[in-house]
Amino acid sequence: MFRFFLVCTLFPLPLLAQDWVARDSDSLFNQAGLDALLRGETITFYDDGESQFFEDGRYTYTYANNGGTGYGYFTVMTDSTICIEFVTGFSRCDMYVRDVDGRLTVITAAGDRFPTRP
Repeated sequence: MFRFFLVCTLFPLPLLAQDWVARDSDSLFNQAGLDALLRGETITFYDDGESQFFEDGRYTYTYANNGGTGYGYFTVMTDSTICIEFVTGFSRCDMYVRDVDGRLTVITAAGDRFPTRP
């Protein structure tokens, strides 16, 4: 049992196990297009949370309800996703799409959809 635990901690699979589900009406981005869209920009969600993508690869997410901020670094991937390594050691990847109404929408690995404000 200990060996199994040790193997799982040495070789985590979180990025390989994610399976985003885009709708047929969603438009995916290529790597260069997504990078050009977000690098140096801030996007605001309908709950007033904000993701900021700095030119140098830094990333912040500021929560609307308490004003707390998470800090990290982002990498634009080839599959319409952005992966973020937070300074706390936590990491996540989300898919970015244009929905049928033309809104930028973030899809989490769990399938939750978060449209952004225009």
